[in-house]
Amino acid sequence: MQTVLISGGGIAGPVLAYWLRRHGFAPTVVERAPGQRPGGQAVDIRGVALDVVERMGLLEHASRVRTRMRGMSILDPDGHEIDRSTEATFSSGRLDSEDIEVLREDLVRMVYEHTRADVEYLFGDSVTALDENGTGVRVDFAHGPSRTFDLVVGADGLHSTVRRLAFGPEEGFAHHLGSYLSVFSAGNFLGLDNWQIWLRDGDAGFGIMPVRDNTELRIAFGFESAPLAHDRRDTATLRQLVADKLASLRWEGTRLAKAARKAPDFYCDAMAQIRMDQWSRGRVALLGDAGYCPSPLSGQGTSLALVGAHVLADCLARDNGDHRTAYARYERRMRPFVTLNQALATENPGGPASEESVAHAKNALSLES
Repeated sequence: MQTVLISGGGIAGPVLAYWLRRHGFAPTVVERAPGQRPGGQAVDIRGVALDVVERMGLLEHASRVRTRMRGMSILDPDGHEIDRSTEATFSSGRLDSEDIEVLREDLVRMVYEHTRADVEYLFGDSVTALDENGTGVRVDFAHGPSRTFDLVVGADGLHSTVRRLAFGPEEGFAHHLGSYLSVFSAGNFLGLDNWQIWLRDGDAGFGIMPVRDNTELRIAFGFESAPLAHDRRDTATLRQLVADKLASLRWEGTRLAKAARKAPDFYCDAMAQIRMDQWSRGRVALLGDAGYCPSPLSGQGTSLALVGAHVLADCLARDNGDHRTAYARYERRMRPFVTLNQALATENPGGPASEESVAHAKNALSLES
């Protein structure tokens, strides 16, 4: 039974672990955080990604916990409504679509609970070194003892450690898209009832949606900026920067800034894409955001993670664990799909891609190929 180390316990890693286990591999997932990460924005499961979730037996569960928006309002900088829709929202698209929008933390929890009995999870640890030889990869960990695995997969996000160790510095692959996104939660101080609001004020703006039966808000605040000099792990500095920008907004700036300062799940990072000529090197491969992050601007990061995990596991199974042919097959199948979905992020700067482009991109791969 081939052993596979998967770095990253978000969505892509555990989904890959599920499919590898089904195909007779022995996966281990290592996650830097001490447990499942709370918070995060709502994410979309679209097109062929719905087929992956259905094949995992999770579609009914995902449908039960999906968001239930009635529509959205678009506000001017002073908070006056200038447009509204009961047919679509910016976060999920058409409300009558078969696609599903769920909170990221709900999807992560769902997949973890579905895999924990059959998959080894190492929480509170991370990869620090990779040393490949003819028969495997020796992996050093920050806390646990070194171990050797047949294969290693980096599913550890935009700032992937596995990618850095196997391919080189992030700067060679990351393409900044000119803005930053901060996401955090707050109590529903706006009294929203399954209704989103969107506002733009100068080079900044936000989308706010109620969740958890309208008891909580998820606030997604974006602002235009060249790459910041701040260390992305310096949460205190980023939090202060975001709070200051929020405080300058003409509508609800004070309360939004206060919420950002208090939020236990504060997040802020650059809007960027990862673009690489290849996603594998030797016995190491990349999955999801680690290899082809489309950025949240595309709305397709979660779908790429789900589909990529299924395809990678399928290729390894078809080629009986021969990583050379399996990784090459994985890249041939996924690359056109990735290219179309990454293009959604830049098709309409400052706004969502067209419905036609999304419909084409989300279905541009068959799981049977």
